[in-house]
Amino acid sequence: MKSPLAWKKQLATIVVVAIVAIYQYFQNEQASVESPDQQSNNSSDISQIENWRSGQWVQLDATVSRLLSDDNEGSRHQRFIIKLANRKTLLVAHNIDLAKRIDLRKGDKVSIRGRYEPNNRGGVVHWTHHDPRGGSGGWIEYNGKRIQ
Repeated sequence: MKSPLAWKKQLATIVVVAIVAIYQYFQNEQASVESPDQQSNNSSDISQIENWRSGQWVQLDATVSRLLSDDNEGSRHQRFIIKLANRKTLLVAHNIDLAKRIDLRKGDKVSIRGRYEPNNRGGVVHWTHHDPRGGSGGWIEYNGKRIQ
C-alpha cells in the first residue's frame, strides 16, 4: 500500500502532465486559427522552403514551368508546376469550382498566395482562391489581375 506522500506525488505528477498537455493543445489550436497574414511567408523567404510547415500560408512569385491536366475528382482543380527564384518547383492546385480558371502558358509570371503542403516532390500550394466562409483566402495574380 502506498503512503499518503506517494499518492500526493503521483497526483501532482498527473496534474502537471495534464496541464502541459492542455497547454500544448491550445497552442496548436491557436496556430491553426491564426489569420493567414500571421502565417505568411513572402517571396523573400523562399530560401527557407525546407522550413515551411504543413498548412502554412505562403506568398511567392514564380514562373509557370509546366501545365498539367485538371484534377476532376471531388472539387475540380487546375494544376500547374511553378519554378521559384531558387529553382525549386511546386505544384499549384487552383480550385476552379471556387475561382475562375486562369489561361496560363509555360513561361508566364505569376504571384501566388496559398497554403503550402509538403510532399515527396517539393510540395503543393492550394487554397489559391477566396475563402467561401468569408475569411482571408488566397489568390493568383496574373497579367495584372488578381484571381480569387
